[in-house]
Amino acid sequence: QVQLVESGGGVVQAGGALRPSCAASERTFSRAARAWVRQYPGKGRAFVARINWSGGDTYDASSVKGRFTISTDNAENTVYLQMNSLIPEDTAVYYCAASNSPCAIRLSEYNYWGQGTQVTVSS
Repeated sequence: QVQLVESGGGVVQAGGALRPSCAASERTFSRAARAWVRQYPGKGRAFVARINWSGGDTYDASSVKGRFTISTDNAENTVYLQMNSLIPEDTAVYYCAASNSPCAIRLSEYNYWGQGTQVTVSS
């Protein structure tokens, strides 16, 4: 059972940056697709970015393209989300997720979830 622990959320002013990280408990994480997903209050979860097991294929939601970058350090079993040029609309709970599939593209394929980290962007 993979456990994911997120850190690095917080409060930042618009235009600022944050870099949440997500550490996995097992080395098998390095063979998993990984993603960052966010959830607004009262809404469902939606992909922010995802990366396949090798790091060679990434996806960014259109709302964050050019501002957010997902990356992974397989040696450290960790995935990062570099968030630049933050805007108030980025305020949400951000979840790290991992899949048993190395190339998962659907939320339903993600089996493991972190506890979530709050990101708040003030105007």
